Amino acid sequence: MSITLKQAKSLTWSSNLEHVTLKNADKTPMRFRVNGAVKTWKRDLSRIRVPLKHGLYDNGYLVNGTCEGGRFELNLSDVNLV
Repeated sequence: MSITLKQAKSLTWSSNLEHVTLKNADKTPMRFRVNGAVKTWKRDLSRIRVPLKHGLYDNGYLVNGTCEGGRFELNLSDVNLV
């Protein structure tokens, strides 16, 4: 089951997410930590951007609908709440 838009909007700093298909070397799901506030748009309520961190140096965004910069990018259907 993947994360919904409502769940993504309710994420807070230090929440953990697991990737559905990407695995670590020991076959456990890759984990990502929310490291900032969820950004939403007034004109498009379905558009969000959640800053994430993976490991020491990888930073990126969980996005819905648009491509944003960063070292990696995930879609809402790719992650599960932990």
